[in-house]
Amino acid sequence: MSIGEITTLMRGGIMEVLLLATPMLFSALIVGLVVAILQATTSIQEQTLTFVPKVLAILLVLALLGGWMFSSLGDYTIQLFNMIPDMAR
Repeated sequence: MSIGEITTLMRGGIMEVLLLATPMLFSALIVGLVVAILQATTSIQEQTLTFVPKVLAILLVLALLGGWMFSSLGDYTIQLFNMIPDMAR
């Protein structure tokens, strides 16, 4: 296995992680910004007020996109397992 193949394999793994994590992180960011604006306007500085909505948003995104995420991860895993015989040569 050459350095180029290893680099391509690592790049594919990193891209898969970014593709799967982006929707949840983006939703937590948006909810965090909205809650921060509400806290700033009302002067309420409660820590759980920021944590709970973010967790709920992440769970909602996971519930909506979970099937796609698991099928994407499964396809990537099958692709990796199919590459094992070529790596053994």
